[in-house]
Amino acid sequence: MKRGRGEQTSLAAGGPARHVPVLLDEVLNALDVHEGGLYLDGTFGAGGYTQAILACPGTRVLALDRDPDAISAGQGLVAEYGGRLMLEQARFSTCADVARRLGLGLFDGATFDIGVSSMQLDQAARGFSFRFEGPLDMRMEQSGRSAADIVNLADEEELADILYYYGEERASRRIARAIVHDREAKPFTTTRELAELLGRLLPSRPTDINPATRTFQALRIAVNDELGELVKALSGAEEMLAPGGRLAVVSFHSLEDRIVKQFLSLRSNRGQARSRLLPGEPVPPPSTFTLQGKQPVTAGHAETHENPRSRSARLRMGVRTDVAPLGIDAALKALASLPVHPARGR
Repeated sequence: MKRGRGEQTSLAAGGPARHVPVLLDEVLNALDVHEGGLYLDGTFGAGGYTQAILACPGTRVLALDRDPDAISAGQGLVAEYGGRLMLEQARFSTCADVARRLGLGLFDGATFDIGVSSMQLDQAARGFSFRFEGPLDMRMEQSGRSAADIVNLADEEELADILYYYGEERASRRIARAIVHDREAKPFTTTRELAELLGRLLPSRPTDINPATRTFQALRIAVNDELGELVKALSGAEEMLAPGGRLAVVSFHSLEDRIVKQFLSLRSNRGQARSRLLPGEPVPPPSTFTLQGKQPVTAGHAETHENPRSRSARLRMGVRTDVAPLGIDAALKALASLPVHPARGR
């Protein structure tokens, strides 16, 4: 089994590393995998979580991935597990639509492993990593607007917003100004060209994270609309899960973790005591999830030593109630304060 995600450490957009499922045991415990259950793996990658779920007799898995390379590589597992594994090329934001199209009923569990996979980082031709010379691409689906398109065509204000909100880059305005200036002479086409600009612009000590980390992270999130996709996926899981069904989400980026935390908090009404409502204050909607245990769950010492990328992993989980799903509009409204899309006029 090979799987690993995340780019919030010094290995962030990094070099070759073993692909291992992060927090695997913790995710399986959160899902409460049982014989004959139906599960969603919304971020298939190399199939680490999927294979672990299918190790339980009689389980079935609907696995999704937007990357055609992951779908192609997973065909051997489809053959191995027969009808127990359904592998579809699709964004995880469309999980409920895919399940309906396939005629599947309510699910016993759903898991998402958010972010870029180690396999994508380690392929120079995909353009995700500043540690390899490659095209400035970063498209998970290998189609649509690339990182080069954003860097070379976006105006200075939009670039600064993307870097500030998605990368939490404090030097966003300075970087955007330099990019706009330099691209007039020659458009940026490779990861090295952009990384070299950032290295010149943001001097760092050997112990610091690479100065390109936040910019590359921000561009990747913008190219793939990762935060918007996450909000839709959470709402889709709410629709798909049966009463008592489990949701387990592993994230690596603070913005992703914040979205998952706020979604589950709002959907469980955690911290909202109805008896303390002021006169005229709207009553919170009924809870669609309950939360159990201390959260987030993080990797232990043994796992972080074996797989450094797991250091930034955060697992949050919820158990579905029998309340009808509240829908995507409620999710977007509840999360409106978070930078799902970069704000203008900062």
